[in-house]
Amino acid sequence: MSNSIVTINPFTEKKLKEYTLMTHKEAKNAVVNSNRCFDEWKLIPISERAKLAKALAKVIEKNSDELVQLMVDEMGKVQSQGEQEVALCANICNYTADIAEKELANENRDYNGGKAIITYQPIGVILGIQPWNFPLYQVIRYSISNLVAGNTTVMKHASNVFGMAKKIQSLFEQAGFPKYAYQSLLIDGKTASKLISHDGIKGVTFTGSDAIGKKVAENAAKRSKKTVLELGSNDAYIVLDDADIPLAIETCIKGRIVNNGQTCVAAKRFIITEKNYDKFKDGFKKAMMQLKMGDPNAKDTDLGPMARKDLQEKLHEQVTESIAAGATVVCGCEMPDREGFFYPASILENVTPNMPAYDDELFGPVAALIKAKDNDDAMRIANDSRYGLGGGIFSKDEASATELAMKHFDTGMVNINGFASSQPNLPFGGVKSSGYGREHGGFGLKEFMNIKSVMVAQTK
Repeated sequence: MSNSIVTINPFTEKKLKEYTLMTHKEAKNAVVNSNRCFDEWKLIPISERAKLAKALAKVIEKNSDELVQLMVDEMGKVQSQGEQEVALCANICNYTADIAEKELANENRDYNGGKAIITYQPIGVILGIQPWNFPLYQVIRYSISNLVAGNTTVMKHASNVFGMAKKIQSLFEQAGFPKYAYQSLLIDGKTASKLISHDGIKGVTFTGSDAIGKKVAENAAKRSKKTVLELGSNDAYIVLDDADIPLAIETCIKGRIVNNGQTCVAAKRFIITEKNYDKFKDGFKKAMMQLKMGDPNAKDTDLGPMARKDLQEKLHEQVTESIAAGATVVCGCEMPDREGFFYPASILENVTPNMPAYDDELFGPVAALIKAKDNDDAMRIANDSRYGLGGGIFSKDEASATELAMKHFDTGMVNINGFASSQPNLPFGGVKSSGYGREHGGFGLKEFMNIKSVMVAQTK
């Protein structure tokens, strides 16, 4: 087995850089160093840790150009969306810093005539296993909340974004975090799996496929280690009878092709009532066919390449299987004969259960159109999924749509008449096979904490 990894530019298909993988022994030593750092880091006041988070926000902003170019070069992100990702990461750092002291403050409660203190205490080294699609955001999302909470982190990034992995560690160092508080480990999946059993690892957070995520959870559970899992989805966006169709089309296009269609909370299944189906389909097809596919560096590009050739091939295989099972092509769905790992903006209809386009996650710019009889049928179809990360509802009756979202939509997040993938002040996470645990909104600060009760008896 090779001990090196070569990163490839998905637009040019040219080699970017070669990286040497860490050995298992080197990775274990990194965990040992992280534990030693934790012993001191956990005693630093939250206010001081928050100041470093603010410093990290400034460092991220200062390095924006380089960070964006890494995203464009390593995984094909459209440049303007890379700029948005950088800005989001700075906002996450600032928001976490602003709320940390209040969220983690001790709470006093009565206790049999005495008093009790509920205190939030960090538990140690948290292993992060993160994907390539938001190569900066995915890492900042979990790491900054854990570091401000007093934990330390070691991170296994996807091998096709190892340049970003190294850059992120330098960002933490530039911001003034102590050595070993955050470490990017250039390791493969096998080594990361072995690290879960390391006594120094106290928790694991994973973002990726549900199949691999469940194995990670099983591995950690055998050792009574907590996990937070974000495992993707096939999010349903429902267009109800009274929907604003032009708004729905515009929003659904954005929700489907954001990040070249490679987003866990992207809109993927579009469920439209019979009343509006033909009108939505015609407008959606027209808008999808007008998107410009090309160089992710160019300002007028709507759709860049997929991140890797194997991902492009897997997507096309899912499309082909769906067509063989009875789905029909509205547009796209053919592998382009050109340089770069491109896949065109595509639409399938007549999508039914037991097709990849219905049951699974199509991680690329392919939309599945599903016709519903009425509003109730649309809600039924939306929930007919093993996943439950995000979703959307389009309706002019905001109150009714909100009621549906809160009480009937079986997901962790719901958009009404819009599309928003992540907000620093709102919890992020899913249910069912989309995982468990929450990040953002203050919730991530407490996921890997010992919520400890200290009971002080009344004495005479």
